[in-house]
Amino acid sequence: MLRLIKPSVEYRTQYLDFYEDWIRSGEDIVPWVVEKEPYDFGAYIDFLYAEDSEEKLSTPGWVPHSTYWLWNEEDVLVGAVNIRHRLNPKLLNSGGHIGYGIRPSYRRRGYAGFLLGESLKLLKKMGGDKALLVCDNDNIGSERTIVKHGGVFESEFREDDGNVVKRFWIDLGTSPAVGETK
Repeated sequence: MLRLIKPSVEYRTQYLDFYEDWIRSGEDIVPWVVEKEPYDFGAYIDFLYAEDSEEKLSTPGWVPHSTYWLWNEEDVLVGAVNIRHRLNPKLLNSGGHIGYGIRPSYRRRGYAGFLLGESLKLLKKMGGDKALLVCDNDNIGSERTIVKHGGVFESEFREDDGNVVKRFWIDLGTSPAVGETK
């Protein structure tokens, strides 16, 4: 049974295995919160909850964001998502509402689709009516996952480093992934 959970110190061992899988791969780590070194695990968990509401924001220009971890049927932490409660100009151009990633050794098993679908439901419960999703121009798998969940291509955006991202909007009222949530 796949499930999303909120981060907790009790999952230290599983999370470090997840993190080290990313490090060994040499790939860019997604979402951004996974890039932070977690070896002082209590401090890492505090970091994940530090700006999860408007009242707690301490970094100028940032938005509230919530992180969840995806566990698979074998009780392995296979993915992470960071949901931005609203957008700022940077996120509107190239970050979007939802950043998610599946650890390299567990890809192509349907986890990304499940993770995105559940994330869209959470964003709707947070009061969102639409979601901006972005992916690198050459990330065909991510693009397919976004489109499958109702993503409508809007435009491309060139980031400062030259990377091009595709921008998609998902209407949370009509997305097949969200369905009826109250």
